[in-house]
Amino acid sequence: MADPKGFLTTPKQLAERRPVAERVRDWNEVYVERSLLPIISKQAGRCMDCGIPFCHNGCPLGNLIPEWNDLAFRDDWKGASERLHATNNFPEFTGRLCPAPCESACVLGINQDAVTIKNVEVTIIDKAWDNGSVTPQVPDRLSGKTVAVVGSGPSGLAVAQQLTRAGHTVVVYERADRIGGLLRYGIPEFKMEKRHVNRRVEQMRAEGTRFRTGVEVGVDITGRQLRERFDAVVIAAGATTARDLNVPGRELAGIHQAMEYLPLANKVQEGDYVDSPISAAGKHVVVIGGGDTGADCVGTAHRQGAASVTQLEIMPQPSDDRPAGQPWPTMPMVFKVTSAHEEGGERIYSVNTTHFTGDEEGNVQQLHLVEVVFREGRFEPVPGTERAIPAQLVTLAMGFTGTDVKNGLVEQLGVDLDARGNVARDSRFATNVDGVFVAGDAGRGQSLIVWAIAEGRSAAKAVDSFLSGRASTLPAPIRPTDRPLTV
Repeated sequence: MADPKGFLTTPKQLAERRPVAERVRDWNEVYVERSLLPIISKQAGRCMDCGIPFCHNGCPLGNLIPEWNDLAFRDDWKGASERLHATNNFPEFTGRLCPAPCESACVLGINQDAVTIKNVEVTIIDKAWDNGSVTPQVPDRLSGKTVAVVGSGPSGLAVAQQLTRAGHTVVVYERADRIGGLLRYGIPEFKMEKRHVNRRVEQMRAEGTRFRTGVEVGVDITGRQLRERFDAVVIAAGATTARDLNVPGRELAGIHQAMEYLPLANKVQEGDYVDSPISAAGKHVVVIGGGDTGADCVGTAHRQGAASVTQLEIMPQPSDDRPAGQPWPTMPMVFKVTSAHEEGGERIYSVNTTHFTGDEEGNVQQLHLVEVVFREGRFEPVPGTERAIPAQLVTLAMGFTGTDVKNGLVEQLGVDLDARGNVARDSRFATNVDGVFVAGDAGRGQSLIVWAIAEGRSAAKAVDSFLSGRASTLPAPIRPTDRPLTV
């Protein structure tokens, strides 16, 4: 146990964020550099090393949280990094982007502030990179088997790294111009600087993974060609079909899906553009959708110099405390103030968009909304609450409905879809086509980054068994039928 009295004597302390007035002028990560290091050992010492670590169940990866908390408390950063990497290929991604269901399941969180697990995690891995202890793990020998991975998001990268280390020759296909999927173009720089993705990709290159960018499987190379060239194929293309808003005025210029808007801002940071082709500068911005993607749009609009930012959510505002119907150790729906929300703007709950109106040139100018209440399974408008708000740029951040099948990949491979529009798979992550597997959001539906990595690791174990004809020694945290202790 780290500090037997740590949870009694040490109060919770989070990493310090940079002042709002400073950080909205740049795209760097919002946290003060190295602000975690003076406090992280004591925070790790708050871990109770409880007899049944429910944080393991809360984490789809099964991270060995009490173990690396203890090592961090004792300043054994190399040992902590080894235990962290035992279950997680990319802790610098999850430590920055995961909503931390492990903290919701922390035993200390029953009646006190939970252990700051994410802060400990990201500090361990950042120190590991700084100390040079994250090195390529080149396989001792090659199996002679080849694998194609379609998609380079967190799930695809996890599949590729695990199978490369098992000795298989892995090629990752990515239709974008750079590797990373939503890590690269869906997550703003201020949440995770892309240098973290770049150095992981370079580690994987050194291990032997091959990357092919600018190649859309189903168009530039067919599913049949993949099956002919490779011994196995893993679909890790994500759930990229965005939910749309079919209301009058949707066709007006200035209304965009979040994944049309956010990637362009990231491309500016990559040096592809001087200014984003879709910019919030000087405009009244409305973000429809109250989740993390919506918050990313809010923070991006602030940095682009929006005149105002309003975020709409059809659901009621969550409570500040854990609802009675969402008891520990489930992950509760509570009111969150992200770094983007700290920076300004207005959040409006329990409203629905009825239509848009524009100017003579066809540009959106106003969004019309109405307050709603939830009755008998549906949202009903409240009479007399209709109003309009200025909207010169609207981003739709309402989630995703399934994997993108428009390019013909599903038909070319012959894989089945489930009732939700995801690629169907069995308990071995295998599709109905022999040698074709699926992992991450493409099979699970829209989910968390930690689930994507967990599924990638588990799918890699199944593929390794398929290729070798024997039980794989690769670790596997989950099966696709598993469900987290969340709601």
